[in-house]
Amino acid sequence: MRTEQEMFDLILRVAEGDERVRAVGMNGSRANPNVPRDQFQDFDIVYLVTEVDSFQRDHRWVDVFGERIIMQMPDTHTLFPSKPSESFAYLMQFADGNRIDLTLKPLKLKDAYVQKDKLTVILLDKDRALLQIPPPTDEVYWVQKPTPGHFADCCNEFWWVSTYVAKGLWRREILYAQEHMNHCVRPMLIRMLEWQIGFETDFSVSAGKCGKYLDRYLSPASWRELLTTYAGGSYEDVWRAMFAMGRLFRHSAHVVARRLNAEYPSGDDRRVTAFLRRIEKLAPDAAEIG
Repeated sequence: MRTEQEMFDLILRVAEGDERVRAVGMNGSRANPNVPRDQFQDFDIVYLVTEVDSFQRDHRWVDVFGERIIMQMPDTHTLFPSKPSESFAYLMQFADGNRIDLTLKPLKLKDAYVQKDKLTVILLDKDRALLQIPPPTDEVYWVQKPTPGHFADCCNEFWWVSTYVAKGLWRREILYAQEHMNHCVRPMLIRMLEWQIGFETDFSVSAGKCGKYLDRYLSPASWRELLTTYAGGSYEDVWRAMFAMGRLFRHSAHVVARRLNAEYPSGDDRRVTAFLRRIEKLAPDAAEIG
């Protein structure tokens, strides 16, 4: 696998050898001083170029970066279309394990680019034309303190959509149940846990995308409980995971409520949990279905 330095050398060598490329910036995790370094971090690179069109006439120019196993060009995607943009991106996964997400941006957008993301590092500025920017910081990604309204809405959404999960399980629609549990209920649980660690760290840290750094801040017991909320492929396991979610959400929400001086909706919790238990008892078991 090519080293980080070898990749940077290649990225800059290509840019320096092409008169159309006037500057190079980097964003993402490699620009974040608080993210642990590893060999599979993406190289999120921006080439600020005099124009984009000539690059798109023959996409083989990116072959210079190495042997790819797959590439995606989001700006040409029809299944997941991107918003119209003057930029163009190549997402390249290489055979040696490295990955470059390379975006071409018109030079006229240079000021907006360097000011948009505080996780930006300038790697090359041929014309010394870019604005001076401060050292990169991930502060815009830190957990934000909720308002009492945010807290109330999060609790309401968690318990409201939990009923969808139960009905899906009762109907033996496990895909429907899992979809609502993982894409609607779970985000509320993750958000509540993030708020909890926010209060515990004075809202000075990021929990990472999808809460991937939660294990750094949760107690070992809470972390273990969170892992039990992920279900397998059986109806019984989804029921178990959903009730584990409820227990963890309840505990975390009480912590947040105290710190926020807000009221936890214990009545909603009690009534919905009783409803879920009732539906679970009414649900046919596998033997009856088979």
